[in-house]
Amino acid sequence: MGNVARKYQTQESVNHQPKQTVQTKVRQKVGITKGEKLLGALFITFICVMAVQLIQAQADIYAVNKEIQDVQKAIQEQEKQNEQLQLQVNELSTYERIWQKAKELGLDLNENNVKVVQKK
Repeated sequence: MGNVARKYQTQESVNHQPKQTVQTKVRQKVGITKGEKLLGALFITFICVMAVQLIQAQADIYAVNKEIQDVQKAIQEQEKQNEQLQLQVNELSTYERIWQKAKELGLDLNENNVKVVQKK
């Protein structure tokens, strides 16, 4: 045999452990339950109904305010007309105008027909 130098290969001892299979439990996503869906639908319905009620109330308030303004305008016009009529009454009931109208109709002032009334 020859003296052949040989290197010994050392084999590392590798412990072959069986791979552990890690099983991860897949969690199923829990969706929204029927009760939660019902509550959500009721909440949305409540919000919609309240919004409609609020809008209706605002519309009613607007209508009443418009009515009030119309009535106030009519009152102002009537007061203006009343003032004009009162001025006309005052003009027509002056002593001079009554005396002139009496003369036009042929009435004379007769002192025998005039009675003087005194307050006691």
